[in-house]
Amino acid sequence: MSTPPRRWFKALRRDRLEEPCMKTHLLECMELLKRARAAFQAGRAFDESFRRVQLEALVRMLVEHECDFVDALGRDLHKPRFETVVSELILVKNEALHAINNLKKWMEPQQVERNLTTTLDECLVVCEPLGVVLIVGAWCSPVQLCLVPMVGAIAAGNCVILNPSECSSHTSELLHHLIPSYLDNECYHVTLAGVNDLTEIVDLKFDHVFFTGNREDGGRVAQAAAHTLTPVTLVLGGGKNPCYVDQQCDITTTARRITWARFHNAGQSMVAPDYVLCHAEAKAQLLQALRCCLLQFYGSNPQESRSFGRIVNLENLHRTTDLLRRSGKVAVGGQVNEADKYIAPTILSDVIDSDPIMQQEVFGPVLPILTVNSIDEAISFISRREKPLCVYAYSSNNKVISRLMSETSSGSFCSNDSVLQSLMVVLPFGGVGASGMGSYHGHYSFDTFSHRKSCLLRNTCIECVTYLRYPPYEEHNLSLMTWASSLSQKSQGWCQIL
Repeated sequence: MSTPPRRWFKALRRDRLEEPCMKTHLLECMELLKRARAAFQAGRAFDESFRRVQLEALVRMLVEHECDFVDALGRDLHKPRFETVVSELILVKNEALHAINNLKKWMEPQQVERNLTTTLDECLVVCEPLGVVLIVGAWCSPVQLCLVPMVGAIAAGNCVILNPSECSSHTSELLHHLIPSYLDNECYHVTLAGVNDLTEIVDLKFDHVFFTGNREDGGRVAQAAAHTLTPVTLVLGGGKNPCYVDQQCDITTTARRITWARFHNAGQSMVAPDYVLCHAEAKAQLLQALRCCLLQFYGSNPQESRSFGRIVNLENLHRTTDLLRRSGKVAVGGQVNEADKYIAPTILSDVIDSDPIMQQEVFGPVLPILTVNSIDEAISFISRREKPLCVYAYSSNNKVISRLMSETSSGSFCSNDSVLQSLMVVLPFGGVGASGMGSYHGHYSFDTFSHRKSCLLRNTCIECVTYLRYPPYEEHNLSLMTWASSLSQKSQGWCQIL
């Protein structure tokens, strides 16, 4: 549980973080799972005080090694320190502190209202941990997407096997070395398995699998989990998040918020607006406002800006470059530097539904603009496609916002801003349909990693009534039970059989 000496950690950064991420083999995963299973069965993670200590240690790890996380994310994604601190470290700390402050309340059994049958009994819902859970994080926000679900799993009393993405290798190595130094070594483990090894790992049989990533890999994980009847939570980025811009909106604020959300982390985000459906009357104004925002945010040469990131690897760079070159017309940006893994913040105009960039999620700094002539056309366009993780709407007309919220289906919805709904501890976040299943954040994370067990604590003193249910069955007994049910229905609005 002690922090490693500073001299040791400096040596680790120098010697290990320069090397490729060392993969964990299947046999090692089996051994870690065995240890975690033994710890869970021994009840090691059940006590409230133990969970609280682990969450506090997680916060301390983020505070004491802030510079190391900034360094690792800088190496993986050229991520600016500001973005790392705000969207990764502070977010996880908020989740952990929220769990610490509410843990006692979350763990308390919930009383259920008594009825005619249970007047002398006690009905409870008890939240118990699931067991050993596997959490698979994504590379685009490698700290947040690993540790936010882990906070929920720890708070719920589970043991955890955490598998960060191999794409963000420096951050994965950092988590691999830091977590054993802060958290319990029997209950919590970090593996470095590649995405191609995930199905074999899932086959080892966990009590829950939490996966964040693309739809293709998520489908394979879900299929593997189904073989062992393992429940899963999937947060998938395989869809496209639409953003409607109405002719009635504050164009300056709209452009500023869309630009921040789309080009944050060089566009590598599962929750960023993936394309804009712009009302024809607002298109010219929006394009001009977006140009001004890009100049204001990143200067005339974004490649020299300290506020703009890089693509995680050449594979993603080539895929994104291919999409932008075969779609629409470049209105802003479009420059590519392969050696620097750099794609300039790019806006595409004159995009149509059949363009290649509209067939895949864009994990890069490219924003396609499509034109619609009415709110009805926008709703129809969104509804024809698979359900996205997020829907965004910018309008000063409350009726427009209300229609988009109620007439489209998505994992989450946000009006007049972007991304923030996915960061709040008080709101559940997750997908629906093609964008996933299940949710997390705050209390919803605790629920995701808990089994809500129904408990009836009966009293034996009313056997003089309950004997009516026993064989041999008599019409007289049935008449009495029917009469009792009718009384229950009149007094409580529902029928209760003894």
